[in-house]
Amino acid sequence: MSAWPEVAGPSPATEPALAALIEQLRGSHRGAVRAVLLYGSCLRSGDLFDGLVDLYLVVDSYRGAYGRGWLALANRVLPPNVFYAQCELDGRILRSKVTVVSLDDFRHGCSRRWYQSYLWGRFSQPVRIVYARDADTTAAVTEAFREAAATLLGRALPALPASGSLGGLWEQALALSYGTELRTERPGRARELVSAALPFYETVTRLVAAGLPHGLELSGSGGRCRYRASVAPGRRRLAPFAWGLRRVQGKALSVARLVKALFTFTGGLDYIAWKLERHSGERIEVPPRVRRHPLLFSWGFFWRLYRRGIFR
Repeated sequence: MSAWPEVAGPSPATEPALAALIEQLRGSHRGAVRAVLLYGSCLRSGDLFDGLVDLYLVVDSYRGAYGRGWLALANRVLPPNVFYAQCELDGRILRSKVTVVSLDDFRHGCSRRWYQSYLWGRFSQPVRIVYARDADTTAAVTEAFREAAATLLGRALPALPASGSLGGLWEQALALSYGTELRTERPGRARELVSAALPFYETVTRLVAAGLPHGLELSGSGGRCRYRASVAPGRRRLAPFAWGLRRVQGKALSVARLVKALFTFTGGLDYIAWKLERHSGERIEVPPRVRRHPLLFSWGFFWRLYRRGIFR
């Protein structure tokens, strides 16, 4: 397999606070952490102290990470689990959102075997491995990245024009994936992400194009790179139904994960309100009864936010 494009960004070697946080997380998960992945806005900006750092912990198993108990069960039944973690070093606090998934679930979720785009949509985008236990782990995670990109393009191409610019291909593919979740980003976010990392997406497309079932061909390079795909008419007819089902199913799962996060994420309600305010620009007040009984009343709370257009 050709080398996967390396993503520049913060690393434990250059950011002592990140190294300390990784060691803290490895200890708190009983030595089960196989890899730590950095993605999201802090990777793109290079500033780990701007908001919450998005980290994925890839673990051996949920029982290995948590022992026996409900956290292991919750992570297995509805992966992943999400937590808050922070590390203070030299008077600065590094705050992070930590997502936990087993290596088996990670590989499965990045492949064609998983219907939902939750993992293969995320990890077809730039991501940095900031810790790996060994070379075998690095190889397994990198192969999952390749599978994620191949799955996203393979599922998206039947729903997209037969030809166009490479940037447009990825913008529309990511927009399809975003549409399967409750998102707070403003319209046009996919265009910004692709424009900021177009060389990455071109390299990734060239690496996976030969293995796609749609005869994807590329011409030109850089901003002039274009694609042409040969998609069977039957696949094109089925694509709107498949993505429609992903949207319905994915948004329901997003709500379920939000509710689950209320019990795993310290200050989960306040974090959710803060994130929604940051992206929507609207003030979000968490009702007292939702704080007292989140399992009973958070469903209605999220539904009202959705009706207001805070979620899409």
